[in-house]
Amino acid sequence: MGIVHGEEMVLNIGPQHPSTHGVLRLHVRTDGEIISHIEPVIGYLHRCFEKHCENLSYEQVIPFTDRCDYIASMNNNFGYVVAMEELLGIQVPERVEYIRVIMAELNRIASHLVALGTYGLDVGAFTPFLYMFRDRERILDLFELTCGARLLYNYMWVGGLSHDLPVGFVEATYRFLDDFEPNLNEYHELLMYNKIFIERTADVGILPPDVAISYGVTGPNLRGSGVSWDLRKDEPYSIYDRLDFEIPVGTGQMGTVGDCWDRYWVRAQEMAESVKILRQALKDLPAEGDVHEALPRKVRPPKGSIYKRTESPRGDLAYYIISDGKPVPFRLKMRSPAFTALSVLSEIASGWMISDVIAILGSLDIVLGEIDR
Repeated sequence: MGIVHGEEMVLNIGPQHPSTHGVLRLHVRTDGEIISHIEPVIGYLHRCFEKHCENLSYEQVIPFTDRCDYIASMNNNFGYVVAMEELLGIQVPERVEYIRVIMAELNRIASHLVALGTYGLDVGAFTPFLYMFRDRERILDLFELTCGARLLYNYMWVGGLSHDLPVGFVEATYRFLDDFEPNLNEYHELLMYNKIFIERTADVGILPPDVAISYGVTGPNLRGSGVSWDLRKDEPYSIYDRLDFEIPVGTGQMGTVGDCWDRYWVRAQEMAESVKILRQALKDLPAEGDVHEALPRKVRPPKGSIYKRTESPRGDLAYYIISDGKPVPFRLKMRSPAFTALSVLSEIASGWMISDVIAILGSLDIVLGEIDR
């Protein structure tokens, strides 16, 4: 933290604090109510994921990816299996590709609902949290119907899926989408265009695009700064190149481009785009196809390495895997979009008041399981 001068004092926010969105400690230097520097202190949730993987078979790694970003476990599964299949040279059936995208976009909506609902709590609004978790529960019901789990799924396997879609899944998903789309407008009126919410978030915590890029910030936080970059469009994987959807970017319509309000707005618009993706994927879902057809009897890639990126709800999620020809990884590293988002906190929070720091941190949508992993 350096030397404390004059009237400055050091405060701790967390690690046990509801608005740190996990077990995070913020070492804050203040002059009265004004922040001069923040040092995030992490490691309280460390499970040694990357080192632990060196003692697991490639198949056994998948449940541990669930536990990194436990709000978007399907997307973590997706990124890992896509990397492994490229390393192995496996081509999965069309039906598997469509089901994976359906699950990933459902989980994207569920993740953003948590982000936006809890952000309402951060700035003092309780009702939106209840409404958004109501819709999230319906998505978790679909996951439970499919694989029996509501949070940690182990659903996407290298070469396929653990289960095919159950009878009634497609119809239940359509019913959810039909009910959810009108609710989006209700959320906008309830929170996003609420006068108090705008005053708490507009022109607060501005993240300029050049600063975002220099810190490696990705996902909605980067797009909120006006940069149109989404791996589903710019480096498409799976079947995303066949789907028609837009990439929302912040425009500063309530203040300055890259403020807290823009980051919220981008996530809200992304849910609507995920609905569009889901309707297309459900419509074109192949009726035939064995989800176990391409599963290898033993996952043992040749010597080599792979670095593969996918677009998680928090941004650029990547796995770097080195194989020495054995059935366990020689090295496995994860690039965490939440980690880079947290690293920019002091840059954009300095000069603001303590109450604004909570709004700024919440707008970054971090998950500590992925940061500490």
